[in-house]
Amino acid sequence: MEIFVLAFFALGYLVLGGQDIGVGMVLPYLGRTAGERREAIAAIAPFFLGNEVWLVATAGVLAGLFPTLEGELLSGNHAAVVALLAGWVLRDMGLWLRGRLPGGRWQAFWDGAVVAGSWVLALSLGTLLGGVLLGLAGPVGIVPAVVVAVLFALHGLAFAALRLRGTLRQRAGVLSGGAAEWRTYALTAAALVAVGVIAGTRLDLASGATSAFLAPVVAGLIPFLVAAQAWVWWTFRHRVSGPSYL
Repeated sequence: MEIFVLAFFALGYLVLGGQDIGVGMVLPYLGRTAGERREAIAAIAPFFLGNEVWLVATAGVLAGLFPTLEGELLSGNHAAVVALLAGWVLRDMGLWLRGRLPGGRWQAFWDGAVVAGSWVLALSLGTLLGGVLLGLAGPVGIVPAVVVAVLFALHGLAFAALRLRGTLRQRAGVLSGGAAEWRTYALTAAALVAVGVIAGTRLDLASGATSAFLAPVVAGLIPFLVAAQAWVWWTFRHRVSGPSYL
């Protein structure tokens, strides 16, 4: 059970958090003006905070159920973990602060923070996954990191094509040619899941002594998390029609 709980949260973050990261990465392509960028950000505005819960849950499951694995992942990947946290903070700062004050320079600066933070997040996650998958470190490790980052960007485009309208939808739909948007999203999501599953097969997934108690408790919370996620998706199922609160 412990392995399935970890896989559920980790793969869930790759798919759900990956779409937010991807939209941030391709923000300059989607939004050519301040107004367009704000509308593109509105595509992820209702979701990004809830999606971050999956990353927090993954870290909690690692610490509580797989302490040995957590230590191994952190001990050899300090730089990637610090970069991940820094990119996460920078991206979220950009999202929250871009609309707090008027002025094109202010908004452009924080839009840049969103883009930079998203790329740092994607590359650091790619570095961690690449190290797990291939055992690569140092300069060589940037190759799988870039591949995974590109996959995040494609996933973001696929998600944006489902959420946006008009010109922005056409730009985002470059992968699907304006049709089969759900199929494109499913393909990019499946690719991210495949990367996560392959990485998982290379991990030492021996659980800790407390797993017999914690695993059922965490598993019992999963239906509530899924229900909350489904409610958010249903509430905001319509395409973006204008700027959001961000």
